[in-house]
Amino acid sequence: MHCNEHTIRELRTLSDDDVTGLTDVLLDCVGAGASVGFMHPLSHARAERFWRQIAADVAGGRRAIVVAEDARGVCGTVQLMLDMPENQPHRADLCKMLVHQRARRMGLGAALMHAAEGMALARGRRLLVLDAVTDGDAARLYARLGWCRVGDVPGFALMPDGAPCGTTYFYKSLAPSPRAGGK
Repeated sequence: MHCNEHTIRELRTLSDDDVTGLTDVLLDCVGAGASVGFMHPLSHARAERFWRQIAADVAGGRRAIVVAEDARGVCGTVQLMLDMPENQPHRADLCKMLVHQRARRMGLGAALMHAAEGMALARGRRLLVLDAVTDGDAARLYARLGWCRVGDVPGFALMPDGAPCGTTYFYKSLAPSPRAGGK
């Protein structure tokens, strides 16, 4: 089944069902070869521990998270790391943009990115930074969405199978919405 119809929502807290769905998406992505910080094989317990830590960060206001859901449950997600040094209150790091294989190539990645940008603006964050596998699908998506490429770091990380990969850094400046009645 394809993720033809999906809803996107911000989670203020992560329920056990949310953690279960997010764990499944992470396992699917790493199993399909996505370089998102984990090696293959990724155990279910390790993936669930990761999401439990993210749940604590979301509850503590250190992160914000959006999920996409289809009839089968969670099919995508993206996060904003909000816990920045005190001289960087205007920015956030965008991370862990994950789309389940069943929902790829349907515009969900772009929809998640737009939701994350809106979430950032709502929190007063006007500058976003992220990294992606050099020349990978995600890097091409970010470039299409107007993210500015800063540069590449060869051999920065490992793919889940252990092969080295480069990382490309991107940033995007977000224009705040005009204030109603403002100048």
